[in-house]
Amino acid sequence: MNNSQSASYQAGQAKAQTQEKASGLMDKASNAAQSAKESAQEAGSQMQAKAQGAAETAKEKLGMNN
Repeated sequence: MNNSQSASYQAGQAKAQTQEKASGLMDKASNAAQSAKESAQEAGSQMQAKAQGAAETAKEKLGMNN
């Protein structure tokens, strides 16, 4: 293999490694985004349940529960 072929091979290897690292980083970012989405949904559900509980308590105190 001459110097030109060796340099071309090394460049190809570097490109493949860079693409693999980028793919791994994209997977990590996707997982982090999914986790954040699930956390936000859980927080929203908890807030909704608390609000419903507060509304029921207020209705009971005001005698509005039938």
